[in-house]
Amino acid sequence: MADIPVYLIAGFLDGGKTDFINGILQDGFAREDKTLLICCEEGELEYDPAVLDNVTVVTVDEEEDLKCSWLKELEKQHKPKQVLIEYNGMWQIERLYRDVLPANWVLYQVMTFVEAATFETYAKNMGQIMMEKITNADLLVFNRCTPELRDALRKRNLRMVNRRADIYLENLDGTSEDYLTGDECPFDLDQDLIEIPDEDYGVWYVDVMDHPERYEHKRLHMKLTMCHSKKFPGIHCPGRFAMVCCEDDIQFLGLIARGDGLDQYKNHDWIDVTVKMTIEKHKAYKGKGPVMKILSIAPCEKPNPEVVTF
Repeated sequence: MADIPVYLIAGFLDGGKTDFINGILQDGFAREDKTLLICCEEGELEYDPAVLDNVTVVTVDEEEDLKCSWLKELEKQHKPKQVLIEYNGMWQIERLYRDVLPANWVLYQVMTFVEAATFETYAKNMGQIMMEKITNADLLVFNRCTPELRDALRKRNLRMVNRRADIYLENLDGTSEDYLTGDECPFDLDQDLIEIPDEDYGVWYVDVMDHPERYEHKRLHMKLTMCHSKKFPGIHCPGRFAMVCCEDDIQFLGLIARGDGLDQYKNHDWIDVTVKMTIEKHKAYKGKGPVMKILSIAPCEKPNPEVVTF
């Protein structure tokens, strides 16, 4: 059975999902390949009839009606070469991955669209649902951005939540900007000793992984919890636990460390360290990555809160 590529368009009402679909269909996305468009949410904007010649549109109103057996029937009936799904913002993507998509329906790309003005409200009141759409995205677009909204979104440092996605800010005049300007740095690098506050470890971790050259030869001070790698025996990788979007998604963010005294501490011991950053090649990084050279190390009390949030 041939694989069928699936393109998932996610986000909340008024985020720009339908407008995006009309745009790619107008540009010829379905001109050669027969396309099945599954609509799980009806907004104010409708699909343009002029671009639906080679597209079959089906709708589903209730999440429980979106079933694997139903999708197999659609495949048998319409024989699509590709599938677009305009997904309901209130439905969980995980269920779609786990229980709904047939084995030969291969998820090629997840595109998430968010109205910039409503992002903070959704993030505050429906954080887990909102962040799921962002963490799973390959493409993330914030629509209808004002200069103030652009600044606010960049301050959120969404690269901490999803380092993989291409992120764009679409302005009110229809132009768009890359989320990253290349100039952002969350810390003052001119200091002789750069303090990494307990609550900002996650910010620093993402920045040093994205831009290790910024911190090369810099001296930093921070609190970490000890970790001795099981995968790479003899390697120390202290760091912090971080909650990316919810309590079920806690990850350990550690960096390779070298120097005297590391082997004196057990896993989960808290340490106060001053380090000098270098860039070294290591198999744990599958290439080059940031390495902390220990200048001083001492036991310390764990910070409150213990887990970093983004």
